[in-house]
Amino acid sequence: MSDTKHSKVLIIGSGPAGYTAAVYASRAMLEPVLVQGIQPGGQLTITTEVENWPGDTEVQGPDLMIRMEAHARAVGTEIVSDHIASLDLSRRPFTAKGDGGTTYTADAVILATGAQARWLGLPSEEKFKGFGVSACATCDGFFYRGQEVVVIGGGNTAVEEALFLTNFASKVTLIHRRDELRAEKILQHRLFNNPKVELLWNHTVEEVTGTESPLGVEAVRARHVATGAITEIPCKGFFVAIGHAPASELVKDQLELHHGGYVVTKPGTTATSILGVFAAGDLTDHVYRQAVTSAGMGCMAALEAERFLAEQQAAATATANAAE
Repeated sequence: MSDTKHSKVLIIGSGPAGYTAAVYASRAMLEPVLVQGIQPGGQLTITTEVENWPGDTEVQGPDLMIRMEAHARAVGTEIVSDHIASLDLSRRPFTAKGDGGTTYTADAVILATGAQARWLGLPSEEKFKGFGVSACATCDGFFYRGQEVVVIGGGNTAVEEALFLTNFASKVTLIHRRDELRAEKILQHRLFNNPKVELLWNHTVEEVTGTESPLGVEAVRARHVATGAITEIPCKGFFVAIGHAPASELVKDQLELHHGGYVVTKPGTTATSILGVFAAGDLTDHVYRQAVTSAGMGCMAALEAERFLAEQQAAATATANAAE
């Protein structure tokens, strides 16, 4: 027999957006329930040094998320270790079903499910996932101590992954399909001045090669975007850092989406195309994608949910009074 848990506000996701929404909703006495998902703390739990969180010159990503969770609990948020498998937004109260068997109902929903690593989509990449192919240097970098690795990408994620891997690997080759990086200038400066890093411009990866028994990566084959010439780069680890895709599977057929799956919100708000449903953080943000902007949107979502619920209560009271 499954349990049913009702709340005024159900928060789905536990990154900076979700935890901040929880703090503000709790302070508004809305008694929110937050479902953490399969990666409590979100992407920051697989990040090392965070140097752009206001108030901390440097903080470890996992430590920051532990503090956020503790803050949300301290102000009264009920935090549940579960993963939402389905969500029905067709009528209120909204209904979500968790993998653990619990059914969650809520008068308002704040979506803060974040984003997930994007992959190249190569058959050989899929073959070697977990056996030399990874999308998380902080998770797997330790395994490549003293070995050569390859990173593909050109944004902040790729540069941060490459720099982190220099702590372990003997050599890090960064492959990018253009002739300049998109990463922040300070990160580029560190990368260009690191003697362990080599850059391969204007190339894409077309195949990962390796051994069958045991399964393991031996090299990647890169193709020049203009000439088609192939370069084979020996390596034991291949890290894909080409960005992230919004985790919008729960709502892809219910809410308005754009830019490859990001949830559309009304300008200047976190309100979605369904009244009473709000979205915050990387799920909606295809421009900034920063922890601090996610937290800001989490704050907005909670305040907007509070206002929505107050309006619903006022309308219900007015209807009841009119019927007397």
